[in-house]
Amino acid sequence: MSLTLGHYLSLGAILFALSIIGIFLNRRNLIVLLMAIELMLLAVNMNFVAFSHYLGDMHGQVFVFFILTVAAAESAIGLAILVLLFRNKSSISVDELNTLKG
Repeated sequence: MSLTLGHYLSLGAILFALSIIGIFLNRRNLIVLLMAIELMLLAVNMNFVAFSHYLGDMHGQVFVFFILTVAAAESAIGLAILVLLFRNKSSISVDELNTLKG
């Protein structure tokens, strides 16, 4: 049995659905929210690579490198903001961060 495009797309859909569930079920912990967003980006990247391989085109794989670069920058900035919030508030709970409202 060989893996087809449908296998990769269904796995990507499962990962994307898990990340959506993680975002909606856990709105209290910022670290879990960041991990769910990263899982969502990785599911999309896997679909890009699967379509790129299926079509025999390298554009999807090149696009994945750009997405990974932006995701790494987003993670670094998000974790830096998280560390600053923890230093100021001594908590990373989303419910206690109501002072950020404008």
